[in-house]
Amino acid sequence: MTIARLSDLAEKTACPRLVVKVGSSLLVGKDGVRRAWLEGLVAEIAAARGRGQDVIIVSSGSIALGAATLKLEKGGRGSLADAQAAAAVGQIALSGLWAELLGKHGLTAAQLLLTLEDLEDRRRYLNATATLGRLLDAGAVPVVNENDSVATQEIRFGDNDRLAARVAQAAGANAVLLLSDVDGLFDRNPAEAGASLLQEVRGVTAEIHAMADGGSASGMGSGGMTSKLQAAEIAERAGIALAIANGTLDAPIARALQQGVGTLFLPRQKTGARKAWLGGRLRLKGTLLIDDGATRALERGGSLLAAGITAIEGMFHRGDAIAIRDGAGRTVAHGLSEYDAAECALLKGRQSSEHAALLGYAPRSAVVHRDQLVLL
Repeated sequence: MTIARLSDLAEKTACPRLVVKVGSSLLVGKDGVRRAWLEGLVAEIAAARGRGQDVIIVSSGSIALGAATLKLEKGGRGSLADAQAAAAVGQIALSGLWAELLGKHGLTAAQLLLTLEDLEDRRRYLNATATLGRLLDAGAVPVVNENDSVATQEIRFGDNDRLAARVAQAAGANAVLLLSDVDGLFDRNPAEAGASLLQEVRGVTAEIHAMADGGSASGMGSGGMTSKLQAAEIAERAGIALAIANGTLDAPIARALQQGVGTLFLPRQKTGARKAWLGGRLRLKGTLLIDDGATRALERGGSLLAAGITAIEGMFHRGDAIAIRDGAGRTVAHGLSEYDAAECALLKGRQSSEHAALLGYAPRSAVVHRDQLVLL
């Protein structure tokens, strides 16, 4: 059974494993933790567990909680140092809160702090996969957050929407539920008259992206609708459904799933695990620009040959993940390069018969082999 509607997220057969993301503005209000609301949400999570579903929580809130304790300006987001300090203090309170409330339902909370590098590096990604799987097998409820106390601007997700999608991928989840401060994706800014809620989206296109508002309404979080659409792209490529629903009201999961209020992004046909990981990468080391002939070859399932490369951007080494863009600047694929950037610069636009003389050694069959490439 596959997920076809919002209500399927509450069905064990369609969704045996669910990731629920809770944003800072939902968990922390002006007067501190919204405890009564959170107790209701935990009751819903416990009910899902009672139905036989595995649940993983991706919870923001450590920076907001820590900033209040340390009395930092701008909610702890005035500087990277403030955010790191606030997260170090707030994460203790956040994990303790989840452990306490889940414990009241006889559930064991497990804390897992991740950085972007943990899920972008293949070996560390597999380690995270193994840890999540073992925790779920043991009956625990993993509570995941970005490790903001050590993450820097260069190596961070920056929002827990995309983190939730990557965690879902690593855990082999069937769906992600992003609890937000709006009902879902509207065809324009929901504050505008006549804005309509999209109940279902099949593929995140340029037109869908154009509907998004990149800001965070509360000013407390770091994500907006743009980050949620990026999360949906990661999820759909891995064969995972993703829903956006309003979390500000009591019992938000029941409202969304029973009443069908929200936006459901349906998954594409599932890509192999390694290619889904590659396609969902957020940090790429460089870019290869290609001509129309090379673009057509990739679309037919071919490898990327040097003759079709028109330009190289960035500094990367063999084995690094890179973007591949067409003549219009559209990213058409991610892949692992068989050459470093300097070698690619030597080879670009040249035929395979010339490669040995240019490199001084026997060349490889392609710059990016089709087995190490995923179309977007």
